[in-house]
Amino acid sequence: MAEGFLRKYAPHLEVSSAGTKPRSQLIPNVVEAMKEIGIDITKQKPKDLTNEMISQSITVNMGCMDKESCPALFIDNVIDWNISDPKNKDIEQIREIRDEIKNQVLKLIKKLEE
Repeated sequence: MAEGFLRKYAPHLEVSSAGTKPRSQLIPNVVEAMKEIGIDITKQKPKDLTNEMISQSITVNMGCMDKESCPALFIDNVIDWNISDPKNKDIEQIREIRDEIKNQVLKLIKKLEE
């Protein structure tokens, strides 16, 4: 979701969403929740977080679902939003998560533009 928001609100930035244990596919209810607000994320693919990504970017951690592989444990200067994982959530909960991510993305964009 964050990648979708960044692509919409900061198209001048190079954006890549990745994780230490990415899912094999997008969560259908997440795709639907984003479609409701006019953002199509169907072309996005879950990706593995690489050392190259870490060294060449600002790293934002959504939240640690797996305490053993949490990026905040091994990445310096990680921004941690502590947002719930949408996995196994109903559409209403996913909408709340979506809106929280949108707010955080907009704050990040504003901070980057200062």
